[in-house]
Order: sequence, then structure tokens, then C-alpha cells
Amino acid sequence: MLTPYDPPDAPLAVIHEDHEILLVDKPAGLLSVPGKGAHLADCLLTRVQAAFPTALLVHRLDRDTSGVMVFALTPRAQRHLGLQFERRHTRKVYVARVWGRLVPRTGTVDLPLTVDWPNRPRQMVDRETGRAAETGWRVVRYEDGTTRVRLMPKTGRSHQLRVHMLSLGHPILGDPLYAEGPAREAPRMMLHAESLRLRHPDGGVGMTFRAACPF
Repeated sequence: MLTPYDPPDAPLAVIHEDHEILLVDKPAGLLSVPGKGAHLADCLLTRVQAAFPTALLVHRLDRDTSGVMVFALTPRAQRHLGLQFERRHTRKVYVARVWGRLVPRTGTVDLPLTVDWPNRPRQMVDRETGRAAETGWRVVRYEDGTTRVRLMPKTGRSHQLRVHMLSLGHPILGDPLYAEGPAREAPRMMLHAESLRLRHPDGGVGMTFRAACPF
């Protein structure tokens, strides 16, 4: 069950800004876009647009995930970036801490996902009707009964990393939807979008943007 919405009162953390794109480091606990109702109006998009009025949404991160997000500053850039995400031309790397000792040290989860309708917003593995989803992992180190791991999603399904780690028996620490018992007892969900590689809408040059992991 999700916790009450209490977004952090943190200043906007700009990673990069130019005439076409804006990269920011989203804090954990802040919605990417407004939810339903006035109490869910505060979000990264509205905060970004207060400082950059032309900013347009390109993609989202879950409320409890922190890290790199890109916004377009022109409609042309939004279209260009949107196609990159749609065609899987971007490269995203996340850092997570998961429950238990994840072995082997590298691998891939290839399990289709769909919404768990009676338990929305939860998602679940569904081999019959689910949409293809693939996540690579690489262990960074083992830490006191947990594992620090880098996750490389090949697709961008809702809650993909969270459900894929759960499917391996290693839920992400502090996950309010998928972790239970001791695995849920963390100050935040331990999932951070560490880097995003994309092609700049003006010229197509490949660029990588990073935000240091806060846990």
C-alpha cells in the first residue's frame, strides 16, 4: 500500500540545460506528473515548468524513484526524444539495493508484464497476455544481507525493474508495493536512475547525463 503523499521540499536540481533539453535529478517521493486530486498536484513537471515555462514531458519515473529525468524545451525536441524512447534508442542505467544475495553476478530477466487489475497500480508477470519486458543486471557488491546492483532496462514498462527484481526473489529495499517484512523497512525505495544516454535533438550527438546515487 502506498504511503501518504508528502513530497520533499527540495530545490530543483538541474543537471544540464540548453536551448532544446533540460535534465534534472528528481528526488524520491515526488510525483513526475500530477495525480488525481488537489493533494497530488505538486509534482516535478509543475516545479520544472515554474522555472522553465516551455518545458514538456518526455518520460516518467515512479514517485519513489530518484534520478535523471529529461524534459524537452521545444515541441520539436519533445517529438525527437519521444521517438528515441519509443524506439529504445536511449540507454538507462539504474542503481538499486535489493533484499538478499543476488546470484549470479550478471544476468537478464525476460518476463512479460501486465497490470494487476484488482490490485492497481501493481503490475505482474503474465506470460500469456503481458507486454515484453527485459532487464539486465550486474552486481556491484554485497552489503549486509543485501545486494547493490546496476539495472539496465531494455524496455520501459511500468514498474518493470521492481517486478523483475521481485520475480528473482530479491525485491528492492523499501518498495512500498512489492517488498514485505524486513525488505520493506528502509528510509526510502532504494532505486535511482543513475544515468541516461540519448541523442541531442539538435544534431543527434550522443550525450550521457548522470546523477550521483544518494544511498
